[in-house]
Amino acid sequence: MEKQLFSTAEVAKLLSISRVAVFKKIKSGEIKAVKIGRNFVIDKNDLPEILGSALGKTRQRIIENVVKKTVREYGETLKLLGKE
Repeated sequence: MEKQLFSTAEVAKLLSISRVAVFKKIKSGEIKAVKIGRNFVIDKNDLPEILGSALGKTRQRIIENVVKKTVREYGETLKLLGKE
């Protein structure tokens, strides 16, 4: 069974930030969370949006450019490795 809800500690680890920072993002509305008892949980379906916003537009562009360059320079090698 696949996990549907993530704790603040797990999300903090995914984002490489502290739990306190996660709580601040929940409070500001940057991260959508549901309070269950005394704890907050984050739905798995919200993670791609959270992770994307954590990278920021500049870092996303840098990553996209690096991936394009790698494919352009090593495309054939990557295809051969994919066949193994």
